[in-house]
Amino acid sequence: MYGIVNKSIEELVIANFGQDNWDKVLEKSGIEEDFFISSQPYDDDITYKLAGAAAEVMNVTVNDVLQLFGEWWVLKTSLEKYQGLMQSGGSNLQEFLLNLPAFHNRIMLIYPKLTPPEFKISDIHDGGLNLHYYSKRPGLQEFVRGILVGLGKMFEVPVEIELIKERSEGHDHEIFKINW
Repeated sequence: MYGIVNKSIEELVIANFGQDNWDKVLEKSGIEEDFFISSQPYDDDITYKLAGAAAEVMNVTVNDVLQLFGEWWVLKTSLEKYQGLMQSGGSNLQEFLLNLPAFHNRIMLIYPKLTPPEFKISDIHDGGLNLHYYSKRPGLQEFVRGILVGLGKMFEVPVEIELIKERSEGHDHEIFKINW
């Protein structure tokens, strides 16, 4: 993953739990980097170690950390650093989600070595849809859930999110049922 992801985790921990706790996260993670360059790719293992260490330090589950980070990614990182890109995604939650399958194509112009997930949409109905999430990276479905919660907050729409299929149950991807 790119350094911007690791920097964003750092910003999340410092903003919500303080610099001392970030220092503890770095120590527990065993990661030697103490500074991440946003535009540089890093091994995915670093991000997983940071999430695991943050969970230990904050005494929550890794899924809790990933969900919180997903919200942070939308409401802080994306809106502050990629405001134009976020605004071009749509004027409401449904438009944004319908445009999500093409979203990473635009991001790859900024980060050409990105290995993005793939999203597909199905079962569109008034006030909801199913979001299919395909990724080469395991275990990030709660990050996606956090992103969806963050998008709901960004558009000021309460969302209900149900994970109806997941890879851990033998499927080839996750499916989120989203209603608003």
